[in-house]
Amino acid sequence: MPRMVGRVKRIRIPDELQALQLAPRHLSLLAYLLFDGPLSVNDIADRLGVAPTTVSLMVGDLSRKGVLERQEDPADRRRKIVSIADAHRPSIDGWLGRGAHAWRKALAPLSPAERKLFIDTLTAYEDGLTEG
Repeated sequence: MPRMVGRVKRIRIPDELQALQLAPRHLSLLAYLLFDGPLSVNDIADRLGVAPTTVSLMVGDLSRKGVLERQEDPADRRRKIVSIADAHRPSIDGWLGRGAHAWRKALAPLSPAERKLFIDTLTAYEDGLTEG
C-alpha cells in the first residue's frame, strides 16, 4: 500500500494544468467527475464524505479557473450540475484516466463477489485509518 500511494503521489500534473494550482483535495473531486460524469454538489459531497459547503467552495474555485462548469439541473432548477469543462477534459483524462484503466484491468478478472470483497476490504482499511 505505501508503494502504491507513493507512486500515485508522483504522477505529474500536466503542464497545461500546472498554472491552475490544483491542490490534492481537487484530485478526488476531478476523478469523480471524470469517471462518473456530471454530478450535483450534494452527490460529490456524499462521495467525498465532506459537507456540501466544502464542495461548493472547491467547485467555485475551479469554476473561476475555467476547469469546471455549473449548469442548472433541468429537472430541478434550484440544483446545479457540475462537470469538467471541455477545454480541460483531455488533460484531466490523460492525468487521471490511467488510474481508472489500471483499476479496471486489476478488477476485470474478479467475480462480482470477489470485487465486493476487495472493495469492502479497502473500505475497512480506510475506516481503520480514521479510528482514534
